[in-house]
Amino acid sequence: ISSVLMFVACLASAARVLGPRAALQLAVIALPVGWFAEEMGANYGWFFGSYDYTPVLGPQLGSVPMVIPLMWFALCYTGYVMANLIVWQVPADGATSVRRSIVMAFLAALIVTAYDLGVDPYMVYKLKAWIMVERNGGWFGETLQGFVGWMLVAFTIVLVFRLIVRRSAPSSVHPARMRDVLVPLGLYGALMLFEATQGVPVETRTIALFVMGTPLFCAACGLYRWQLATRVAA
Repeated sequence: ISSVLMFVACLASAARVLGPRAALQLAVIALPVGWFAEEMGANYGWFFGSYDYTPVLGPQLGSVPMVIPLMWFALCYTGYVMANLIVWQVPADGATSVRRSIVMAFLAALIVTAYDLGVDPYMVYKLKAWIMVERNGGWFGETLQGFVGWMLVAFTIVLVFRLIVRRSAPSSVHPARMRDVLVPLGLYGALMLFEATQGVPVETRTIALFVMGTPLFCAACGLYRWQLATRVAA
């Protein structure tokens, strides 16, 4: 239920921040790419390592719970907005150069993967949402390959979206309101607080505060500067 609500909230926010067409483009990219990566991981061990989903997360499409691609959209949209706020003090930067698109997609992937540092052990050991075939990795028994997969998938989704926007959208940015931009930041903050209070093992609680708190704080500063500039322009 929470994953569906996150998807709906982020899709509505993206329609305001990016524009309806760009929001739909991001969804069309994130949903199949996220599902494909997880399906390949669950069946062949690609990207994240070998694992098997349990029935905990609800109905599945193939071997992947249907809420998982929804999460990929919500997280990648959040990473996109936060990366822009950190670097450019705007929630969306419109059509940009290829080099800038690569750099910003990499930053967005870092922000998205920071969330997985704390949530992955919780999902495996507490919620038992999936079972890892290999548990001899260097991260609380989990393999480090999973984080490489998160970086790769998030980077691909955001980069493809940026390149499509670069080719199809004008240089101007769709006007956004404060409450619309607060949706992805509020979501990221809520996920951070969840990990900081419910994380398993307990060490992940402190980790979440720093790895997620740092980009969230920087994005909040960028949000303040964006809002200040908007008021001055008005």
